[in-house]
Amino acid sequence: MAWVVLVFSGVLESVWAVALGRSQGFSRLVPSVVFAVALVASMVGLGYALRSIPIGTGYAVWVGIGAVGTALAGMVFLGESASLLRILSLLLVVAGVVGLKLFH
Repeated sequence: MAWVVLVFSGVLESVWAVALGRSQGFSRLVPSVVFAVALVASMVGLGYALRSIPIGTGYAVWVGIGAVGTALAGMVFLGESASLLRILSLLLVVAGVVGLKLFH
């Protein structure tokens, strides 16, 4: 169950990161509220998962999921570059996250 919570918390990290950018310095209400709720939920989930997953593995997986998710959201929804090298770089991050899980 801790791994499921960790993955969900990593996804929420992407949500709060995108919402932070969309809040325009906390001047827009809805993205600011989404940011706050997703941030708290993500941290609570990370804290729960780290009760049974080692900190180094758990934190790296959480950050990796968040980084890849945020980069993909930027490419798909925000018009950021989706070059081959960027996609290959994200695949390397995913490979690292999978490796951390497999060799945990």
